[in-house]
Amino acid sequence: MKTRKKGTALLSAAIIVGTLTGATAQAQDKEFTIAVSIPAATHGWTGGVVFHAQEAEKQIEAAYPNIDVIVSTASSATAQVSSLEDLSATNTLDALVILPFTSEELTGPVEQVASNGTFITVVDRGLSDPSIQDLYVAGDNIAVGANTAEWLVEKLGGEGEIVVLRGIPTVIDDERIQGFRDVIDQSGIEILDIQYANWNQDEAFTLMQDYLAKYPNIDAVWANDDDMLLGVIEAVDQAGRTDIKYALGGNGMKQVIEMVMAGDERTPISTPYPPSMIASAIYMTAAQFAGQAPMRGSFKLDAPLITPENAEQFYFPGSPF
Repeated sequence: MKTRKKGTALLSAAIIVGTLTGATAQAQDKEFTIAVSIPAATHGWTGGVVFHAQEAEKQIEAAYPNIDVIVSTASSATAQVSSLEDLSATNTLDALVILPFTSEELTGPVEQVASNGTFITVVDRGLSDPSIQDLYVAGDNIAVGANTAEWLVEKLGGEGEIVVLRGIPTVIDDERIQGFRDVIDQSGIEILDIQYANWNQDEAFTLMQDYLAKYPNIDAVWANDDDMLLGVIEAVDQAGRTDIKYALGGNGMKQVIEMVMAGDERTPISTPYPPSMIASAIYMTAAQFAGQAPMRGSFKLDAPLITPENAEQFYFPGSPF
């Protein structure tokens, strides 16, 4: 069994790109194949994942003609398993970068790929057996919640009434809520209600309508996710409610970043959970072969507040998300 070196680091795609393009490629006469297996663009965030994976593919192949990056998308866990089988059967894979649809269903197939000596990079959703992976790259969901809550506590002066929208019952959502509540619970702010809207704009719109009908005063809303935030804002605007000082989301959707850049009073900040993390993972994996910079362990991307001062760093106008 492989041994794993654990650690954390703050990484950005720009740093990794710089490392690769500034490095002297090793074994330029040897060909390497990196397979990238990701969910299809079924909603905004995964659309961003596909965009950034394809951009990384183009950049790496342009800089290193001896590295072939194959990006494969799948619309379900079953389809992703089949895709992995096809990739392994038709290619000699030096590395696999995978954002699993589900942990359980993909663990066995990824373990089979690893048994051939393939370097394994897992992104965002972990496998059931983390010992299979050589590299793990993910966002800091606890920080997404905590950093948003700290800003909100400061702006509301430590008191007020808020409502919260959850995503779907997953570890990712649990961590965001944990980070948020750990901060809010130490303040005088009361969470009036907290329910699931499944990271869906329409469901968030309906849930926010319910909140507005139920509570005559709401000082702020945390939607946990930018898709849901858009539904929240639509409901608030339709109701003409002026008591809501702040409506906040998360993930760094392009449309929300534009609001932050414009100095929107109700949505003046966001927090990143960038789909571009897939690009960071691909660059780091390619560094095993091109940049003479072997990386192992677990790397967690930071979740700083996105403000008008730094929003340009998180803005990708060509991305669908």
